[in-house]
Amino acid sequence: MPGSDPFWKTKRLDEMTDAEWESLCDGCGRCCLHKLRHEGGGELSFTNVACRLLDLETCQCSDYKHRRRRVPDCVQLTPRALREIDWLPPSCAYRRVAEGKGLAWWHPLVSGDPETVHTAGISVRGRAVSERRAGPLDHHIVDWPGRPARGRKNRAPDAAKNPKEIA
Repeated sequence: MPGSDPFWKTKRLDEMTDAEWESLCDGCGRCCLHKLRHEGGGELSFTNVACRLLDLETCQCSDYKHRRRRVPDCVQLTPRALREIDWLPPSCAYRRVAEGKGLAWWHPLVSGDPETVHTAGISVRGRAVSERRAGPLDHHIVDWPGRPARGRKNRAPDAAKNPKEIA
């Protein structure tokens, strides 16, 4: 129906169909980076080391269907699990919707283009290393996965002539 709001604005996460739920993933790959939970205070550190199943170019799981069998500690995101998880990046659509926020301009459901998450600099493309090559995780601690993602808008070729297009 023309003019009606998209599903992520009208449904709770637990009301979404499987297809709607899956489409909320923006394909950034940030959730597939290893995290370190420090003993004592439980402080969390993010790394730039990706799960061995994450394709570092596409930022997609190379065996999504069987990921939990191949990587037993892979967390399956569900509406219930989201209430317990404290490590999803602030840019994550699941987290944003759960917090009552909208989707960012670079999200494929908003932009209509699955490449936008990469061109905006949100994804792990070019920023992560495979766990097979990384060595000790504590040598790869970074803060960007846990920081809010601003995303850089691509400038149009004539952006200098039109200041309204400059991000």
